[in-house]
Amino acid sequence: MINGKVVLASSSDRRKTLLNRIGIKYTAMPSKLNENNYNFDNPIELVEGLAFAKASEVADFVEDALIISADTIVVFDDKILGKPKDKEDAFQMLKMLSNNKHQVYTGLAVILTDNQMHYIGHDKTEVFIREIGDREIERYINTGEPMDKAGSYAIQGKGGIFVEKIIGSFFTVMGLPIHQLSKVLKNFNIEIL
Repeated sequence: MINGKVVLASSSDRRKTLLNRIGIKYTAMPSKLNENNYNFDNPIELVEGLAFAKASEVADFVEDALIISADTIVVFDDKILGKPKDKEDAFQMLKMLSNNKHQVYTGLAVILTDNQMHYIGHDKTEVFIREIGDREIERYINTGEPMDKAGSYAIQGKGGIFVEKIIGSFFTVMGLPIHQLSKVLKNFNIEIL
């Protein structure tokens, strides 16, 4: 284990839950990065770039720490779907995803602040959504759950009822590929088990 602390560069409850679940003690320090300044068309460049930028921004404020950061996007038909702007945008996204498959990319960045040793990577999962009727989409939007989620759904919440199957990691869709994180942390002398 490193001598310093572990910092999660995120305010995401999902990422906090996953770190808690695998037993990593951490402090949450959300990045204040303006994500609108990142307009890559390539989903891998986007999620890796955002994850690393968030981790780097937080690293500037802490010493002797290991920073963990992630960023998740949904890609449908080569179009990147971020968080919905409003209810109408959420409706359009869910209508698009209905009865189709899409990809979820999560970028992962880890930075050790004392020597700037770092890791940048990503994981991808394919998600198959069942057919969703308009009334069901409207009811789901009215729960408020889709409003801060990439692609307008939360696989770990009520949105999970729309997911028929996935090929890849459930946790990547949730926002933190813990299988990948555990392997990466070994390079930083942190063993989960």
